[in-house]
Amino acid sequence: MRAIILAGGLGERLRPLTEHTPKPLLPIKGKPIMQYAIENLKRHGIKDITLAISYHADKIREYFEIGQKLGVNISYSIESSPLGTGGAVKQAADGIHEPFILIWGDNLADYNITELVKAYERQKAMITMTLTAREDVENFGVAKLDGDKIGYFVEKPRREEAPSNLINAGCFIIHPDALAILPDGKSNIERECFEIQARKGVVSAYNHLGQWFPTDTLEKYKKADEEFNPKK
Repeated sequence: MRAIILAGGLGERLRPLTEHTPKPLLPIKGKPIMQYAIENLKRHGIKDITLAISYHADKIREYFEIGQKLGVNISYSIESSPLGTGGAVKQAADGIHEPFILIWGDNLADYNITELVKAYERQKAMITMTLTAREDVENFGVAKLDGDKIGYFVEKPRREEAPSNLINAGCFIIHPDALAILPDGKSNIERECFEIQARKGVVSAYNHLGQWFPTDTLEKYKKADEEFNPKK
């Protein structure tokens, strides 16, 4: 199975750290954020990885090269113009005809990819999405579950009105046919694919019980650097 790591954002909320360094290369405990995702994939036997990148793509390619130093095979999908999350994933997945793993590159997490794959095969959905529990649901889109299926998301609800305490944890297994509803060019995969497919009943949930740290703001980045416990 192939994996795509999506990491094309500008990291504007992390400035000044990202003025000259792309977010995937910002260090957490002395190692670039994206490297943890690559090493975790390798830990679960996934070695064919596409990095979907844009901002300072040359620096990312210079650092990771073709993956030989990490024992994986890295290829690149580079946006020549902004494509949004949907367009970037659709471009990176071009030519993939089997289910693939998709990971948001700005989260630090120890996803159990092996168990995620088993859940995908068992649930027979178009998309299996990892969810993680949060107390601060008012800052996220919150999943409404129907058994092991995701029915819909409620965006930034008040805590007492949230349908659950589970949010999108940024790791998925996707059948490429699920991307067919995305338009050509720029699109948003959350709104124009995941939410639509969820309403069709073809998005299943996998509960991630391990570590999960977003790094999209300076405050969250600092917290991740202090609290993330990398696997040896």
